[in-house]
Amino acid sequence: MGNFEDIHVDVLGECEFDSPFLKKGRLSFVDNSNSILMQTHREEVTEENLQFLELAGPRKKNYFDKSIACGIVTCGGLCPGINDVIRGIVVELYEQYGVRKVLGFRYGFQGLRSNVDFLPIDLNPKNVDDIHTRGGTILSSSRGFPPLEEVVESLIKYNIKILFTIGGDGTIRGASDIAQYIKDKGLDIAVIAIPKTIDNDIAYIDKSFGFETAVQETAHIIESAHEEAKGAFNGIGLIKIMGREAGFIAGYSTLANINVNFCLIPEKKINMLNFLEILKKRLNKKQHAVILVSEGFGQDLLSQENQELDASGNIKLKDIGHYLKDEIEKYFDSIKVETNIKYFNPSYSIRSVPANAMDSAYCLILAQSAVHAGMAGKTNMLVSLVNDHYVYLPINMIRNKKKRVNPLGRLWYTVMDSTLQPKEIFK
Repeated sequence: MGNFEDIHVDVLGECEFDSPFLKKGRLSFVDNSNSILMQTHREEVTEENLQFLELAGPRKKNYFDKSIACGIVTCGGLCPGINDVIRGIVVELYEQYGVRKVLGFRYGFQGLRSNVDFLPIDLNPKNVDDIHTRGGTILSSSRGFPPLEEVVESLIKYNIKILFTIGGDGTIRGASDIAQYIKDKGLDIAVIAIPKTIDNDIAYIDKSFGFETAVQETAHIIESAHEEAKGAFNGIGLIKIMGREAGFIAGYSTLANINVNFCLIPEKKINMLNFLEILKKRLNKKQHAVILVSEGFGQDLLSQENQELDASGNIKLKDIGHYLKDEIEKYFDSIKVETNIKYFNPSYSIRSVPANAMDSAYCLILAQSAVHAGMAGKTNMLVSLVNDHYVYLPINMIRNKKKRVNPLGRLWYTVMDSTLQPKEIFK
């Protein structure tokens, strides 16, 4: 057989403690050699390029025992399911591994600064019992990253041996930097990332938690916009939703509610004049239209002057929603055609809702898998779903990489078919 590569994650050292699952009579364990093939398409599979990903799950031997303390931080924007992940981690540590010290650090990585006024929260199954029924995060969140030495000093201060980070790109990069700093200092602390991005744009993974809930909630907003559009002559329902660099929410929400007539995503650039003329034809024929636009769409149309960065280092996006609304109004005013535009921007209300049932189940498995990894001494890694299997990935494998909607792929072609929007809209 040709060359192949087992993509293992870093481990702190040799595992010497028997898993508590052995005493509970568990028969099924995962070995570090258990893996899945990463490539899925035939053309990707060659003897020179075979990559295997390590399966998630409990190991027979652990690196840590129940005497340790663990920490949890939640960072970045809100997303349905964060509380589910917190609850899953706490319950798994407490009930299955016997860990009795789990601290929730408040306001993201800022809660690990040396001079903060707010103490961490002691978490246990009792005080996280019903948090999955609420949106947001009980630990609160923030963007930005304090000095590494302060973060690690706080971990040492509280005797944290496993740090679980729940967050997106910036959080994942921060987790990797912490893990590397810990390694350089020769410390015995594991760092496990649970990826969180409502946009579903993390490279390689099938989906991120909260994504299904976002699509479900967006579909409800589309229905409201559709009713508003039909309620007035030449009514236009314009909805701006999440999707900084990837249009997955817009694409799948369009398929979930086929009342969308125009779906605009960051991966496609628009021909504005063609779009306005085709919109006019739609109104002439049906007297109403629904437009769904991702927040990152059309940034090339907006002024790039005075660009600002947020605390995570991301460029602050210009408001494409108001720009489209103004352009549509100007165009129809110029040709003396009456329109009635209703603009919806439900992003924050969608981000803050509780997870739906499928996302809740997904969050629980991610949380349990993260705990199994941490107790086995794995570090500088994230847990995710790849090819319908839960796996462990080195953070450096996905760092600074993004998943995008393929403009030549099935999702986008299905969106085009369902909306009946002609290809002339796009450049």
